[in-house]
Amino acid sequence: MTGSADSPGTLVLAGTPIGDVADAPPRLAAELASADVVAAEDTRRLRRLTQALGVQIGGRVVSYFEGNESARTPELVEALAGGARVLLVTDAGMPSVSDPGYRLVAAAVERDIKVTAVPGPSAVLTALALSGLPVDRFCFEGFLPRKAGERLSRLKEVAEDRRTLVYFEAPHRIDDTLTAMAEAFGGERRAAVCRELTKTYEEVRRGSLAELAAWAADGVRGEITVVVEGAPEKSAAELGPGELVRRVLVREEAGERRKEAIAAVAAEAGLPKREVFDAVVAAKNAARIGPSEGKGLS
Repeated sequence: MTGSADSPGTLVLAGTPIGDVADAPPRLAAELASADVVAAEDTRRLRRLTQALGVQIGGRVVSYFEGNESARTPELVEALAGGARVLLVTDAGMPSVSDPGYRLVAAAVERDIKVTAVPGPSAVLTALALSGLPVDRFCFEGFLPRKAGERLSRLKEVAEDRRTLVYFEAPHRIDDTLTAMAEAFGGERRAAVCRELTKTYEEVRRGSLAELAAWAADGVRGEITVVVEGAPEKSAAELGPGELVRRVLVREEAGERRKEAIAAVAAEAGLPKREVFDAVVAAKNAARIGPSEGKGLS
């Protein structure tokens, strides 16, 4: 091992290619060759990767996947505490992002062990960049629940989110997912289905959710990332009292005085300040705003 009990080792999260092996970051080969322990989601895929890169692993190789993640984490943490340099790789992309790794990172942080990363390809960011949808604010939602009711419920939770949404999905569920998205978000909402990113048959299909759901009904193959446009800004006529109050409280929590928050929300919505003020007072009187939050009304 490269360190000692008095000098804890380092956990290295290494991004791996999501398709084209030529996208492997230059540091990956060096880390694979020098790590004391390489923890891999699939040791067979790791072997194919090292062969493609022309790298000989110098340390011990262990499997680290969803089925043994909880059991193997303490073993790896002890190796780190003893001074080892542990490299974590998953099948594709960055460890812990919808892949094994979170438990190990959390455990290492708890023991005050250094955690670093070898940045690499990301299906999330690649799909987002290729989608043609706004990229200034986005939210990664990972995989949706498999059961139809739970999936629709999860989608409805973010139906009013104005950020661009990014999802992973399996090919045999993509038609059902796009149909559920059209129901929850509206069939006219723009989206992009990105499949087989960086591979030979890469495809980015853009259109409305209704159009994409119809396209997917015939079957879609490959690894898929879905990017969905955020909810449109509501007009002043669509903003109810509850939404006005929520916006005021968000600004207050950010440090604004209530008077300034009301004025800012009124300006955003194109409404008279009195209308927003009345909504806040009505909410306070209905006990939806606590006594401490009610201070500052004038």
